[in-house]
Amino acid sequence: MSKNEQDINNILKYHEKELQTIKRPDISKIETSISDSEKLLTEMGYKLNNNIKQKSKQKHKQTIIVPSWKEMCLEAQKAVGKDVEINELFTKKELQDNELAIKLMSEEYNSIHKLDNIDLTICILAGLLAAIVDILLVGIPKKTNTGIKAGKLSDYVRQWFEKEFPKVEMEELANSKISKVSFDAQDNRYTTQYVDGLSAYYHRLLSLGHDPFLGLIFGVLDILSGRMTTIDKKGKMVSQVMENYTDRKESDIFKAIAKQILHFKSDLTTSMGLPAPFMSLFNLFQFGNVGESEQTIAEIVQGMYFEGYDFIQFCASSIPTMLIEVIVRLSYAFKKIKNGSLIKDSIPFSLDREKNPKLSTMLFISHAITSSINAGKVFFKENPMAINYAEWITFAKYSYIQLKWAIFQKPKLKEAYIKGQIQDELNTVYDEINKTYNKCLDDYNIIFN
Repeated sequence: MSKNEQDINNILKYHEKELQTIKRPDISKIETSISDSEKLLTEMGYKLNNNIKQKSKQKHKQTIIVPSWKEMCLEAQKAVGKDVEINELFTKKELQDNELAIKLMSEEYNSIHKLDNIDLTICILAGLLAAIVDILLVGIPKKTNTGIKAGKLSDYVRQWFEKEFPKVEMEELANSKISKVSFDAQDNRYTTQYVDGLSAYYHRLLSLGHDPFLGLIFGVLDILSGRMTTIDKKGKMVSQVMENYTDRKESDIFKAIAKQILHFKSDLTTSMGLPAPFMSLFNLFQFGNVGESEQTIAEIVQGMYFEGYDFIQFCASSIPTMLIEVIVRLSYAFKKIKNGSLIKDSIPFSLDREKNPKLSTMLFISHAITSSINAGKVFFKENPMAINYAEWITFAKYSYIQLKWAIFQKPKLKEAYIKGQIQDELNTVYDEINKTYNKCLDDYNIIFN
């Protein structure tokens, strides 16, 4: 407790004590006496005139000198001491009432973020529908004589990519100088440091420049510096200058970005296409003892890529994830509009709990349902290729948001909400105090010492 707060407690206790010493006259007897006198005068024949106009008298205002804060603090300390606790200012019943009021405000805040039956129904239906699409339509990719095949939805997505990026055109682009990059070595013939596992099959998984997201950083930097940055099959990270590929280097960053994008494009529909986002980082996970073969996590991911779990499969498996986002967000918006919110205030893009208090929690629940079902799918199939990588990334994101909210943000925001409610009530009290003070100015001259 600060010194100022302690002084306030002392003064309030002192004033409470002083108020208790004031003896207020009992005016009930006076009123009775006046009534009896009026009755007696009436019986004696006197007529009472209640409309007698009194001569106005000029008021002589009394002067009240208010002591300084320091003087009041010293006076209070002499009367009640200097260690008054705030609980001493209230009766036992008042303390209980205060505790109940704070509890009710806490429950009121929780109700703002609590999901009702409609919200839960939306979450469950969205999660189950996404899981059904994942199981029946996305499927599990596998290599066949006619290419990589999975569920009908995955096959459609792959066919769309092959149509939009024809093999012949992509081969021409790959052989042109505008898409040649320094990090595209397919074996160790031109490397100065040996990269374990570097081959035509795995070079895109090992090279960070081929990662759809990381490539925009590491790939562009490699093009600018004429290097190749890799994480090999054993988890060793190597960045080396590629002397034989100096003609692929660019000095202008915009040309380097353009070349990076063109190289992505040329690799999209190859037999060993681009890896899924961040898949290269799993080469660092040189631990685990999974399955009968006792493989590490890195070895499992490398096997998944070899069997056809590439960027296109990642895009196909993203559809159930996007389905959840669309269903939950639109349902949330329609419900807000139905409850009277304006359309502009119901647009469900922001996860800000001030604007959309329930949206993030609803998305978390839906993705938790789909991820749990996908975990069961992997367990019963005993096949890591059944993993919906896009869904697990999204679930991890919402899990972090939900955990951060529950542990750090919610307690602080709840406290701010309760303090705001108390402050509103205090403002009402302050308004009454100001009115009383202004009324006193009509009868008194108040001087602050």
